[in-house]
Amino acid sequence: MLKLLAIANYRSLRDVVVPLTQLNLITGANGTGKSSLYRALRLLADTAQGRVVPSLAREGGLTSTLWAGPETIAASVRRGEHAVEGTRRKQRVNLRLGFSGDEYGYLIDLGLPQPSYSAFGLDPQIKQEFVWHGAVLRPASLLADRKGSLVRSRGTNGDWQIVSDRLSPAESMMSLVVDPRQSPELLFLRESIRAWRFYDHFRTDADAPARSPQLGTYTPVLVHDGSDLAAAIQTICEIGDAHALRAAVEDAFPNSQLQLDVSSGRFSLQMTQRGLLRALSMAEVSDGTLRYLLWIAALLTPRPPELMVLNEPETSLHPDLLPALARLMVRASEHCQMIVVSHAEPLIQALSQHSTCYSIVLEKDFGETKIRGSNRFNTPNWHWPNR
Repeated sequence: MLKLLAIANYRSLRDVVVPLTQLNLITGANGTGKSSLYRALRLLADTAQGRVVPSLAREGGLTSTLWAGPETIAASVRRGEHAVEGTRRKQRVNLRLGFSGDEYGYLIDLGLPQPSYSAFGLDPQIKQEFVWHGAVLRPASLLADRKGSLVRSRGTNGDWQIVSDRLSPAESMMSLVVDPRQSPELLFLRESIRAWRFYDHFRTDADAPARSPQLGTYTPVLVHDGSDLAAAIQTICEIGDAHALRAAVEDAFPNSQLQLDVSSGRFSLQMTQRGLLRALSMAEVSDGTLRYLLWIAALLTPRPPELMVLNEPETSLHPDLLPALARLMVRASEHCQMIVVSHAEPLIQALSQHSTCYSIVLEKDFGETKIRGSNRFNTPNWHWPNR
């Protein structure tokens, strides 16, 4: 389980350390940094897939994603005595992401390349990476590190050994330098991060794949667009918690049931409702109904991940459905760590009623995202190493 998430110089997240528990709710007004925090988590996950640099490129490049304010904000500026002004930079350009968990911690530091005549002179480069054991990065707890192209790991006898000295600045040691004998911690951590599961916006438009029959195979994990909904629902019925599935449908849609139709190997889902003479296909149900069924399939997965992150799950749902969705989330959090990003008040209230839910409220201060109630005395300990 992740205990801390740390982000520096990513959009409005100039320097944020977020404590995490089993079920976490991230809220705040529009523009306070909720989506940035979600995207920072996705960037961290991309390190294990070898996609962190292309992902930054899709966001406009490193210079577009960096904190746009001054390097430091003086106290006189905060008091309103002076206007915000740029100052001479004292530190190197950097975007830093990291986390610490029950067993291991990881940190990545990205920056710009040295000036050159290359056409790729604005490509972000990975300057440093660290993997350590425990909650805090210390020299004694360090297990592997990367500086420039050099990667080393600590052997079983405590001695350092060179794992690679030719790593490209666009490639993470998490994706390329993994040897089960020389660096088992890197392998374990990489596979853990790769198992993180993200759900953003399911497709529910008229042409959404979930509305039409699809070839069905065992589907313990719903794909991000929800195209294999029918197969995922049937998998829950056969190898998952079929009782919880029926209860979730009844909780949101009283006196309704789901049934599967199979034709030539293609699965299609239908929904019976009280008062109707026939079942409705997914092409006939509303966007909100389809989206809720997608959330049922995602949250009742027979193969829960270590971490599941949901971004604005309330989209297209009627407020009356949100308490039922909250109960579904609480149940799912019993089997995996969960982070929910939302600004829907009914969902926030429903989740906040549960003692297991930890609420994190974001707010803006001079363009900088802050955690409400945090200060230098109660912020968790986190160390960003110098280059």
